[in-house]
Amino acid sequence: MPTSPLAESGLQAPEKSRISPRSVLLWTAVSLLGAVAWGVLALARGEKISAVWLVVAALGSYAIAYRFYSRFIARRVLRPDDSRATPAERLEDGVDFHPTDRRVLLGHHFAAIAGAGPLVGPVLAAQMGYLPGTLWIVAGVIFAGAVQDMVVLFLSMRRDGKSLGQMARDEIGRAGGAAALIAVFAIMIILLGVLALVVVNALAHSPWGTFSVAMTVPIALFMGFWLHRIRPGRVVETSLIGVALLLLAIAGGSWVQNSSLAGAFTLSPTTLVFCLIGYGFVASVLPVWMLLAPRDYLSTFMKIGTIGLLAVGVVVAAPVLHADAVSKFASSGAGPVFAGSLFPFLFITIACGALSGFHALVSSGTTPKLIQKESQVRMIGYGAMLMESFVAIMALIAAATLEPGLYYAMNAPAGLLGATAESASHAVAGLGFTISPDQLTQAAKAVEEQTLIARSGGAPTLAVGMSEIFSGVLGGTAMKAFWYHFAIMFEALFILTTVDAGTRVGRFMLQDMLGNVFKPVGRVTWKPGIWLCSGLVVAAWGYFLYTGATDPLGGINQLFPLFGIANQLLAAIALAVCTTVLIKSGRLRWAWVTGLPLAWVVAVTFTASWQKIFSGDPRVGFFAQRTKYADALDAGHVLPPAKNAHDMHAVVTNSTVDGVLIAFFLLLVAVVIVNAAVVCVRAVRSPGAQPTTEAPYVESRLDVPEQADDALVGARS
Repeated sequence: MPTSPLAESGLQAPEKSRISPRSVLLWTAVSLLGAVAWGVLALARGEKISAVWLVVAALGSYAIAYRFYSRFIARRVLRPDDSRATPAERLEDGVDFHPTDRRVLLGHHFAAIAGAGPLVGPVLAAQMGYLPGTLWIVAGVIFAGAVQDMVVLFLSMRRDGKSLGQMARDEIGRAGGAAALIAVFAIMIILLGVLALVVVNALAHSPWGTFSVAMTVPIALFMGFWLHRIRPGRVVETSLIGVALLLLAIAGGSWVQNSSLAGAFTLSPTTLVFCLIGYGFVASVLPVWMLLAPRDYLSTFMKIGTIGLLAVGVVVAAPVLHADAVSKFASSGAGPVFAGSLFPFLFITIACGALSGFHALVSSGTTPKLIQKESQVRMIGYGAMLMESFVAIMALIAAATLEPGLYYAMNAPAGLLGATAESASHAVAGLGFTISPDQLTQAAKAVEEQTLIARSGGAPTLAVGMSEIFSGVLGGTAMKAFWYHFAIMFEALFILTTVDAGTRVGRFMLQDMLGNVFKPVGRVTWKPGIWLCSGLVVAAWGYFLYTGATDPLGGINQLFPLFGIANQLLAAIALAVCTTVLIKSGRLRWAWVTGLPLAWVVAVTFTASWQKIFSGDPRVGFFAQRTKYADALDAGHVLPPAKNAHDMHAVVTNSTVDGVLIAFFLLLVAVVIVNAAVVCVRAVRSPGAQPTTEAPYVESRLDVPEQADDALVGARS
């Protein structure tokens, strides 16, 4: 196969030395500042500390990781070559493959991967205290999450944008590949259904949020045509227009909510389900430059702008962390928000803020088909994941700055708290925290909600925490309600971008799978295959979403408990594929880069899955929960959250289904890992060239302006 002279030599393009006294001083200062911040967090003994230290520790760590560790991976492990044409250049079709400006692509990729996980997971994990969550979010993203995203993106790009499941089949073999294809697609449908349900819950009966989110579609279409047809290449100009229109849409949502048009945008959950299904189908079949990429890029301004504003608010207001550094629930495993010990359930709960299998689907879905040059995988793959991790840190801060009494009154189950402020106050006191009924009433009144009691799921807690921080900087208590509803709308927009991109990724996966049986379906240019696979994907997650929206114990609600573990099992598959490819390509000495995160995520997910299957605690084990409710049903008792015998039967069924599915997923992932290990051992024992599925080298003729970042630029002929 033809290769570049640089690739044949195994050497990297020579780089100009960038070491200077100024650089040494800068990075020394960053290191010292980060070390001081971590020291303050580590040495705190019961006293309250400012949330500013969390921000400084995280940002310092991210800066060092991007500058040094990601650069090491790019130079030593991946060795990108910018003289090589990417799939976006070689296979450009104007629909799925299209060379996209790295700034727009970074926005699209970040928007596509940043869903509910980094917002909700850290809020729930605050039950364990702020320190364990902070350590995992920062260390996890640096050594696991960002590494996975970057390496998967590079490998998929070298293989014509193949999906994760198809890469597993090609690199691991038929048995492991088939298991990976089934597991990846099934988990993908569950993840999309869960994410879509969060959007439905956030936008239902909210005219402000619905109007603002809906307006991002025509704005994105305008941006797509402006950038692609009217003013090609004018990214800054297009961005300014898009941001201005987005701000008008947000302000317009507030006006619509208090106008006669409110009724038109006050939609029921069922109506929103069909709107999402229709949007998901359209977004997955339209040319990527027309709607998906510009809409995600536009959403990134909203996401980064809000999180950046929140970070500024933390620095200016310097709120105190009211949560304990490590709570009593970290050791007891009997927390009211979620049951289970710190290991493994803290890591399962935080999920996307540190490591997410869903990201591997995006990194082997839309993004590798759009990237202009190989060196951009560092900024887009590693950099976007660091951005998402910072979102998780800000979500954790928002939860940890709330008074613990309010936090547990919002996140403990309704069965424990009761329906009144008095009963909730009494229940929280039983947990060891204090909040009066009047304080609960006033907290709800301040954000113009009827009640904040048992508003579990993390999203309302994050909105309250954000409103506290924002109002402390701008507007005072009079603006709390505005900031609360702004945060709810922000969360819906944040999550929706993963649904549209995820649906398109699901279509790619299904095309790859069916293409193994009927070749034309696998061709990205065959329109019937595109429409058929898009329709099947939206029908699959749409069915579970519709059933869940109409039945509190049915549909996607039934599968919701699988979200965290399934997502991390997906990460195990992705890291297994990465490690296998590195070893097969003769890079055994660098296989630890993905091998160590693989070992960790296997330990976490397999332990969590084992406990979910075999634990005798009904709050943890699915089958133990089934036995508890089945016995109560036989005795004629009704246990919460069930309200009648029909609900009791539903809980028994759901527990059984969840237990069987998690066992099935665990078995599939075990098959993938065992097959990957066999392939790796065979490659080590047979040194020399191994069969590769990389696309042949084709010289790039695409002229891209010199990279503004520090990414390694390969040879140019």
